[in-house]
Amino acid sequence: MSLEKTASIVIIGGGVSGCSIAWNLAREGVRDIVVLEKDTLGNGSTGRCGAGVRMQWGAKRNCQLALYSIEFFEKANEILEYERDIEFDQSGYLIVAANDKEAEQFKKNVALQNSLGIDSCYLTPQEAQEIVPHINTSEFVAATFCHRDGHLNPFHTTEAYALAAERLGVKFYKHTEVTGIEVKEGKIQAVQTNRGRIVTPIVVNAAGGWSKDIGLMAGIDIPIFVQRHQILVTEPLEPILRPMVMGFAYNIYIQQVPHGSIIMGRSDATEPFDLRVTPGWQFMEEMTRTCGTLLPYLRSAKILRQWAGHYCNTEDAQPIYGPAPGLEGFYLALGFSGHGFMLAPATGRLITEMILDKPLTIDVSDLDIGRFERRELFFEYSVV
Repeated sequence: MSLEKTASIVIIGGGVSGCSIAWNLAREGVRDIVVLEKDTLGNGSTGRCGAGVRMQWGAKRNCQLALYSIEFFEKANEILEYERDIEFDQSGYLIVAANDKEAEQFKKNVALQNSLGIDSCYLTPQEAQEIVPHINTSEFVAATFCHRDGHLNPFHTTEAYALAAERLGVKFYKHTEVTGIEVKEGKIQAVQTNRGRIVTPIVVNAAGGWSKDIGLMAGIDIPIFVQRHQILVTEPLEPILRPMVMGFAYNIYIQQVPHGSIIMGRSDATEPFDLRVTPGWQFMEEMTRTCGTLLPYLRSAKILRQWAGHYCNTEDAQPIYGPAPGLEGFYLALGFSGHGFMLAPATGRLITEMILDKPLTIDVSDLDIGRFERRELFFEYSVV
């Protein structure tokens, strides 16, 4: 398929965020939308994520974004008219508090979540063990649980958005790398690619780990940094773990996927700031030690493989949404700090409303790029 010469909007990035934005715009009647992806759809952070989705956050905005997104995921097969299944399994998240200080924060988190309509609850270790029988109750002092949290298939979800967008006229160009962005008198003019040039007045930067480089092409230095995040996978096991088990102080998340394997991940603050996706043995060593402490049953599970993807981080672990000041027609949907997949429905809706100058479904005007210069940050500590 030959490259379009003009477009009303060019979206850079064919992950779930870019596909969600494309579908939302097309659904509002916008035509001549082009999505550019340098590889295949979902090949970046989307296809390498743990695919968990939760509403149990400590920052109000993340709770709101996640609530909107989960309500969408619950109906996504029908809304997107997807003939397959995004495989949304709402088996819940059990989040453990490692100490009294964290337990007190969890009480505040649950109060905030409940006030926003999120049905989470605070549990004793014994109550938590009723949900996850194999958990070691001596390793935590309290927990929280929300039964509507869960996980889904990132490839099917991205495909569902992309197919729905295509039916509305969106053009997707895979293996098409952006090489430059033309700016004149403070306005977007065109996008240069390895396959040609597209004239457009609007560009949406949804390029995940590569979004900083895309910003620099347009003369915008976006305050984000990229780090490797690794995931480990065991052999398929009998069903033993219904909910996701997570611990912030433990720096771990563990879940059993539909075919039986256990996947688990953790962060590492010592990771260099680059785009590497090669796995490392240190991660496997730390991961198995922590996992075996919290869930001793898994100590004998055989490891099949591990992989790595990118966290595109901001200083306050919350996304950057909206237009770039001083550059008309350049919009940002990035910096999700490892949570872009679970927030994708809200991202698509909000970026569409911003571009079309509509009232925001959720007021995220304070999650703009300017908050870092103003030092008006909204820290989210409920992260791994």
